[in-house]
Amino acid sequence: MADEKLGLEDLKDLTVETGAVAGVPVAVSSAPLREQEIDAQGRAYATGRRKDAVARVWLKPGTGKITVNGRDQTVYFARPTLRLVINQPFEISGRNDQFDVVATVSGGGLSGQAGAVKHGISQALTKYEPGLRTVVKQAGFLTRDSRTVERKKYGRAKARRSFQFSKR
Repeated sequence: MADEKLGLEDLKDLTVETGAVAGVPVAVSSAPLREQEIDAQGRAYATGRRKDAVARVWLKPGTGKITVNGRDQTVYFARPTLRLVINQPFEISGRNDQFDVVATVSGGGLSGQAGAVKHGISQALTKYEPGLRTVVKQAGFLTRDSRTVERKKYGRAKARRSFQFSKR
């Protein structure tokens, strides 16, 4: 085998698999690697975390309604960028307006909470459709962003900033 030289004709039948492109539905493999994890009500549950925020997320088939702490996403996350962050897992997997999401979030600020809900939706989506795991993982949505605020040290004004120097 090492002595053989391969030409372009020998390589033309090789195919390359690509990730999801905007607007193109994602093909799901027929044999999932993992088991589908659904409760008795037909929902997938996952926990998402970001900074100090923790989100508990339930995902079920529906019309695309996202409820956070009992309120609609447009009310809870007033900034459009935060709503964009939440919808990223659906856009990358080509599942817009196919799932209803109910999330309860606690801790942190709005940005951290939006990241936590995004992480929870990504985890729940892969539990509901295990074939989407590779697409969501390649986008980096399954990895928990572990960056947190650095703690304040004694003898300092903030985490690293010193007090103003006074010569006299």
